[in-house]
Amino acid sequence: MNVYDGEWEQTPYATPPGWEQRTKPLLPPGHDLGMRLYELPPGQTQVVYHFHHGNEEALLVLRGRPTLRTPEGERELAPGDVAFFPKGPDGAHQIVNRSDEPALYVIAANHVSPEVVEHVDSGKVLAMSRIGPLWPVHRRADAVDYFDGEEARG
Repeated sequence: MNVYDGEWEQTPYATPPGWEQRTKPLLPPGHDLGMRLYELPPGQTQVVYHFHHGNEEALLVLRGRPTLRTPEGERELAPGDVAFFPKGPDGAHQIVNRSDEPALYVIAANHVSPEVVEHVDSGKVLAMSRIGPLWPVHRRADAVDYFDGEEARG
């Protein structure tokens, strides 16, 4: 496959203003390694500021100058720059395009299932599983006791 060939995927959900992007897979689905091409227009944000409990990710910028947000702060990336996001809070990341041109980049990730992702700014937790599929998003503040709604059967 060539990253510049092929069709962009249609987003399966409504995208709110400020979160527009185009994406296409670069590896066949159903494997533990994933790789996607992203095109992020000017003024858009790719995803919420987050980190993974199971997945690690790497980003390679092909074109443009997106801004990378990590726990160390923000920095503008240039074509050829690579960033690695380890699992855990130290790997928190977000991509924003504050430039005047589209940013084109590849993200590769190992796809652990099940997986838990924390959205740092909003205090949400996302549980994901390729079996099911499972994709609920909850706020940490709405947590309940372990035994809430349970009944002993003895």
